[in-house]
Amino acid sequence: MKNVRVILFIGIALVFGACSTPAPQQIKDSVTIADGTVSGSFDESTGITTFKGIPFAAPPVGDLRWKAPQPVEPWEGVKECTEFSASPMQATPMPFRMWTQEFIAPKEPLSEDCLYLNVWTPAKDATEKHPVFVYIYGGGFSSGGTAVPIYDGEEMAKKGLVFISVNYRVGTLGFLAHPDLTAESPNNASGNYGLLDQVEGLKWVNKNIAAFGGDPNNVTIAGQSAGAFSINYLVASPLTKGLIHRAIAESGGAVLSTSALARGGSLKSGEEAGVKFAESLGASTIEELRAKSAEEILSVRGGGAPIVDGYFLPKSVGEIFANGEQNDVPVIIGWNKDEGFGPPPVPAAQFKENVKQLFGDMADEFLATFPLDTEEEAQEIQNALGALQTFGIQSYKWMQLQNENATSKVFMYRFERDVPYADGMSDFGAFHTGEVPYAYNNLKMSPRPWTEADYELADLMSDYWVNFATSGDPNAEGLPEWEAATPDNLKAMHFNTTSACGDLPSIELLKFLDDFYSN
Repeated sequence: MKNVRVILFIGIALVFGACSTPAPQQIKDSVTIADGTVSGSFDESTGITTFKGIPFAAPPVGDLRWKAPQPVEPWEGVKECTEFSASPMQATPMPFRMWTQEFIAPKEPLSEDCLYLNVWTPAKDATEKHPVFVYIYGGGFSSGGTAVPIYDGEEMAKKGLVFISVNYRVGTLGFLAHPDLTAESPNNASGNYGLLDQVEGLKWVNKNIAAFGGDPNNVTIAGQSAGAFSINYLVASPLTKGLIHRAIAESGGAVLSTSALARGGSLKSGEEAGVKFAESLGASTIEELRAKSAEEILSVRGGGAPIVDGYFLPKSVGEIFANGEQNDVPVIIGWNKDEGFGPPPVPAAQFKENVKQLFGDMADEFLATFPLDTEEEAQEIQNALGALQTFGIQSYKWMQLQNENATSKVFMYRFERDVPYADGMSDFGAFHTGEVPYAYNNLKMSPRPWTEADYELADLMSDYWVNFATSGDPNAEGLPEWEAATPDNLKAMHFNTTSACGDLPSIELLKFLDDFYSN
């Protein structure tokens, strides 16, 4: 009888113990975050739960246009998050040149009410701690959105990441500076609203991602083109301290003023441009400008690039890195063999004349270093300049400054695979953005005639990205070794049908461009 009582007591204790510590809520059902409860879409075949269109800031409309992102209004009940939100206001997205539809945001919807993000998670409940990966899209700071097909996060989630993509304001609606905006700002700054949206997205991740099974203390930010410039700005900004732990910049950076996206003009110059923009629309005050429709704002060409505003960016990115004041995080940085930028190649004789205009006092040094005796040599150097002047040199200089003024490693790459093209398309080689469907294992999002070698390369690149997001090192057993790059060890991973780490390409040209832009 005594044994029966003991067994009964143990059984009751187990029952009450189970009641006091209920099983964690299943993410596939719903997730409760700071502002309310959201539900997504669970895929039984993959085990991935997807949430699309979660608001991370109040709609930046009316009086909130051209203000730093404001808090979301909390909601009651369960918000169904199964569809992408509108992309930010921009000219109607249309395929052009090498960028077929899978590289482009949907034509509609477009709206100023665009501050939403998306989450793909492999976690079953909030007790799991998966590495977190936040993707920032490109588009020249004037276009883009998270609904671009090749930015889908399912494949990376299947490899163990909690993958997030974040919308941000673009063009004049995202980057207008103006004296009135500066005066009304508690930070005495204006202009970088699109970048502040990205920071707000990272704050949301820090606060909420644990509920989706992500680790807020292991966050990798990544982006391509304007997204890569954004990554450089975010790594440099004091506003992201503690929010990011690793970074990947694909074809972009802002440590040198080589393009409008990296020029980082002053707040004063931005304000002056903003006043001229307002005048062009017949507006003498910000109130009058806010009363204009988004279509009216888009009808006039205006500012669309980051500036040194004194708040998000207290100094230029180059100065911040030179002083070692950036977030000291491991980085993957690189560019594509062809990119597709720069003017069409001209005959050697004409290019020699162009060199004098391009490089001024350093033209003679350029011509002495890089012979242009044949048309083939002239075409080769022009093609290289098209990829290096805006993108490659940024990666090279970033590598230098990080090695000189920080402790975290730098892993460099060059994407060299000529992206396959179907009938009716042109051959653009390893073009700008061409690496994205490989890096995120999303070849399935494109109808191009992929080969087995392409699928193998996509699996390899995405493995490197996942390893890096997990540990800060892309290497793992079974993968070709990827050496960290230093000024004394100029190595890069060459991604192609056969991938291997080797010497950094075009190094003499990179050194020349470094001298030219640095001086």
